[in-house]
Amino acid sequence: MEQYNKKVMQHFLKPKNVGEIKNPDGVGKVGNLVCGDIMHVFIKVKEIKGKDTIYQIKFQTLGCAAAVATSDVVIDLAKGKTIQDALKITNQDVVRELGGLPAIKVHCSLLAEQALSEAIYDYMIKKGKKVPKELEEKHKRNQEHEKNFHDKFKCEK
Repeated sequence: MEQYNKKVMQHFLKPKNVGEIKNPDGVGKVGNLVCGDIMHVFIKVKEIKGKDTIYQIKFQTLGCAAAVATSDVVIDLAKGKTIQDALKITNQDVVRELGGLPAIKVHCSLLAEQALSEAIYDYMIKKGKKVPKELEEKHKRNQEHEKNFHDKFKCEK
């Protein structure tokens, strides 16, 4: 059994950012074929001081304690950030903020990062904004993982 630290357990047992946003500006949906975790991130963006800023953000996650905790933390890290700054959040930032994760659970932090970037990608596409090359490449990798998931389990997209 994995040993989680106190901070991970706090975010798992009492997540502050769980929920769904009605009419979101962007939605990120990711899943992991191996462990079965599924994460959705919802964002609302508005212009503050001339920059697109995430002013509302929530998540829904089906998964283990680490999946819920990393989802909650990536939301904390992105809330109030400009789109450009939110795109700089890495899975290492998430792990650091949690005070560490068991090695076997670090992939959950990567899922949280991917869900956030997918929500931002969705927002940029919907608003007709220029998508940075790095985000476009990350989106393509995420889509390939998603396709493999659906192909393996023969489920509807």
